[in-house]
Amino acid sequence: MIQSSSELKKKPVVKKIAPKKEVLDILEQEQKIRPSKLDEMIGREQEKKTLKMMIDSAKKRKEVVDHILFYGPPGLGKTTFAMAIANEIGGSIRITSGPAIERQGDLAAILTGLKRNDILFIDEIHRLSRVVEEILYPAMEDGVLDIVMGKGPSAKTIRLSLEPFTLIGATTQIGKISSPMRDRFGLVQRLDFFTSEDMGSILKRAANLWKIGIEDEALEKLSNCSRGTARIGLRLLKRTRDYMENSSNTTINMDAVNQTLKLLDIDEYGLENIDRLILHTILNNFNGGPVGASTLAASLSEDVSTVADVYEPYLMKCGYLKRTSRGRVITQKGLKYLEDLNG
Repeated sequence: MIQSSSELKKKPVVKKIAPKKEVLDILEQEQKIRPSKLDEMIGREQEKKTLKMMIDSAKKRKEVVDHILFYGPPGLGKTTFAMAIANEIGGSIRITSGPAIERQGDLAAILTGLKRNDILFIDEIHRLSRVVEEILYPAMEDGVLDIVMGKGPSAKTIRLSLEPFTLIGATTQIGKISSPMRDRFGLVQRLDFFTSEDMGSILKRAANLWKIGIEDEALEKLSNCSRGTARIGLRLLKRTRDYMENSSNTTINMDAVNQTLKLLDIDEYGLENIDRLILHTILNNFNGGPVGASTLAASLSEDVSTVADVYEPYLMKCGYLKRTSRGRVITQKGLKYLEDLNG
């Protein structure tokens, strides 16, 4: 049977089902985990003091906050800082990433849509192309946008004035950001790993917001296994909650933590299977090092940047691995860890 043109043009009726109240409550609790103001952030006292000083001074002068660059391993609060700064100054925030801005027009559309005191947050800013990056130079320094109209001898340059804004960049590889770009930031701030005490406070706050009961001993164990990274700690807390809800317990205890870590193949130091594989590979295949990053990554079938930016920083923090001019080398502490692991 052939349908008439009027029937074909009819749009299918899609019935919208409103989410249940329980689902909305869970989503609201998840959103509350990310602090909305600098005072709500746990730890980072020096960083918060510096940012508070910048924001208060800018408000007194009735100017916008200077451009800021955060760098460090992933999961340490770079995005959280950007959103907290936006709330402190009372501006809107536009979040994007380096790989998402492919053409000059993409960035121009974002910049012309910003209002005074707005924040443009670019995650993985080191992945911006050089062509796109050059548009940011006059925008950051002079508040203008240069657009080239046409091609060849008839090409013209139009200069548009932009509203004063603050650019906040985040990167895990600050060495890949060009010097002209890096020098245009008024503050370049490194974020280090959280201490165990700060991690315990972060997880305790999350447990209260999620209405999860947790014993002090279990909380300490989780914080010690979080690798000093809030994102990892919250992920472990969620998986421990899943284990608790599948058992008869109503409170997270040491047994729930130990069983969850065993299922995830995480040891008491927070090292995962890939971390142990890195140490074993360097020891068994390369006599403890030195070995180049690309060679090591190829042996592990991993990306070089993933090994260098995700796994190695924590192994170096633990003192199990060191980087030399010749390559990666296992330390004496790392050798002892492997010996204790093998019993």
